[in-house]
Amino acid sequence: MKRNLWLIGLLCLQVTVACAQKNRNHNLEVGKNLDIFNQLYKCLDMMYVDSLNSGEVIGNGIKGMLNSLDPYTEYYPEEHSKDLKMMLTGKYAGIGSIVRYNQKLKRVIISEPYADMPAAEAGLKKGDIILSIDGEDMTSKSVADVSAKLRGEPGTSFLLKVKRPSTGKEMQVKLTRKSIAMPNVPYYGMREGNVGYIYLSEFTEGCAKNMRRAFLDLKKQGASKLVLDLRGNGGGSLSEAVSIVNMWVPKGIVLVETKGKLARANREYKTSVEPIDTVMPIIVLVNGESASASEITAGSLQDLDRAIILGTRTYGKGLVQTPFELPYNANVKVTTGKYYIPSGRCVQAINYKHNGGGYTERIPDSLTHVFHTRNGREVRDGGGIMPDVVVRQDTLPNIAVYLDRIDSTEVMLDYEIDYMAAHPTIPAPDEFRLTDQDYEEFKQRVEKSGFTYDKMTESALKELEKMARFEGYYEDAKEEFEQLRAKLKHHVGRDLDRHRDVIVRMIENDIIAAYYYRAGAIQASLKSDVQMREAEKLLGDMEKYKKLLQNDKKK
Repeated sequence: MKRNLWLIGLLCLQVTVACAQKNRNHNLEVGKNLDIFNQLYKCLDMMYVDSLNSGEVIGNGIKGMLNSLDPYTEYYPEEHSKDLKMMLTGKYAGIGSIVRYNQKLKRVIISEPYADMPAAEAGLKKGDIILSIDGEDMTSKSVADVSAKLRGEPGTSFLLKVKRPSTGKEMQVKLTRKSIAMPNVPYYGMREGNVGYIYLSEFTEGCAKNMRRAFLDLKKQGASKLVLDLRGNGGGSLSEAVSIVNMWVPKGIVLVETKGKLARANREYKTSVEPIDTVMPIIVLVNGESASASEITAGSLQDLDRAIILGTRTYGKGLVQTPFELPYNANVKVTTGKYYIPSGRCVQAINYKHNGGGYTERIPDSLTHVFHTRNGREVRDGGGIMPDVVVRQDTLPNIAVYLDRIDSTEVMLDYEIDYMAAHPTIPAPDEFRLTDQDYEEFKQRVEKSGFTYDKMTESALKELEKMARFEGYYEDAKEEFEQLRAKLKHHVGRDLDRHRDVIVRMIENDIIAAYYYRAGAIQASLKSDVQMREAEKLLGDMEKYKKLLQNDKKK
């Protein structure tokens, strides 16, 4: 016995010595490379032919160092510290409007004022062209430059000069910046069949309180079922996510565990209060842009068999970031660990570091591991949250993408601006419709504007023809190529008719947003939402809903 204890003690001592030696070697390497970096910069500063901009040179060095890690570890010098604060809180000081670049005018314009914010209160509208800010010309500035000028300290005022394209008149308005808090619950409301609906756009400070308020209001209105929409929600605060899940699951349950290099920094996040409702049927809508805190929320509810997840596979971000202060008011946001949800799985889909380099790879499904929900249903790690019910949204036809995002003629925007000028008011969001005459007018505008777009089939045909020429097959197949080219010939009018329903919905949503802001646009979009329709259908079939939450092997 003594001999065995002596051998174990000797082995432990050897391990301790080896670990200590490894740490000493690591610290030596760190010190050596920092010394090299310091001496290199001093050498450049003294000997380089031109003067160095220390902030730029060292800043680029820092960015290069972080580029070898993951994309969420970021450095914020003093002048960009406000960007970090805005990301964490969702708050900034400005006029409360999205601005964008108009491809046709080569100018920055007002795109979407927010309700009850300075831009909307001053009467600014979609399409207004920004000419100057406090006398400084903005007509040749980028979106980033204009945005920076519009933001500032709360309470500060400035003069904004704009041109309204529908009238051609120039206007000057005085705006006072205020703290802008993006609404994290921009819309909630009742649907048919006593279904409540809540759209959560981001997990910023206070979103759990707003969610709680919305949910209680829906219950008062008679909601007996709920659809929680997390589509497009890129995440945010982990603690806010835990508080939201706590609305529907009992107190004292571990929802999230974070694990990193430092054991003392590892943490458990438990539900801490009594829930509001533990029995109401819930469906959570997700897509490929639902990430981080959205995946914690959806994944926890799935692991605890508390909700059905519907939509498409989520992004797969299972990494935890922690902000740290640096000297001279700089900051860094560091990935410090991974999070694990109730079943024990981590949803991280990408390996960002491989053999010490910047190599990245998506974890293939074959290398993921099986975990189990509370009822014994199989779920997997390593690839985001896979919905219990997969429902894909309708994809936009290519012509719609170009009209909405890439079109250099800006014909859709021009039509919407003129429509707004001719209609001081429109019906409520769920009642507004473009008429056949309205769409015919839009179609004629598009055809007269010279609008063109790249058809994917034509592009593919060109590539095939190029390859056929290279390999010597083209001459034998020339007649077939000509016939196919004729069939695939660009025909804007025909494509506008073919995809009429989709384009009409896009125009309607844009116009509704201009009158009823973001809440109205969300409400209107639900009219033709395939995933929402399937969620409501499932909530109308409680037998099927309950079966989906059962273990397949026990059915």
